[in-house]
Amino acid sequence: MNDFTVDKATKTVTFSREFDADLSLVWDAYTKPEILDQWWAPRPWTSRTKFMNFEVGGRRFYAMVSPDGQEFWSIQDYMAISPKTNFKLLNAFADKDENPELPGSEWDLTFSEQNGKTTVRVSIYNESLERLEKMLEMGFKEGTAMTQKNLDELLATLSQRK
Repeated sequence: MNDFTVDKATKTVTFSREFDADLSLVWDAYTKPEILDQWWAPRPWTSRTKFMNFEVGGRRFYAMVSPDGQEFWSIQDYMAISPKTNFKLLNAFADKDENPELPGSEWDLTFSEQNGKTTVRVSIYNESLERLEKMLEMGFKEGTAMTQKNLDELLATLSQRK
């Protein structure tokens, strides 16, 4: 993971990662639940998507599941999608009945390909500094590094199958 930066003045976290895989495969890894669930959680946790409609106005409702089976739910509402280029979502923690815990965060993900490698740049704006600090305290930086490594390994496997 490159350039992991925290800007408390703007309540924003940004990071990028280059993957040794083509753009369409990396895009699918972020936008198809059957692939997303394979890498989204830091091990030994797992990600389980209850439903996902990847379209503007659509939603992903999913749980991070702990090794002992505890579920921590989140909602992602898709605000804008430019296929294989960018998508924006609103993310919020939630209860099992889809009631969001606000404030949330705004994610902006940009995808670009060069020479068969794909770079994903992520910017996360938090509606409150308190939420940003809570996210970091919960190990967001370390967890993100782990999930990006999971994705690296998964893409290598999926690339071989093509």
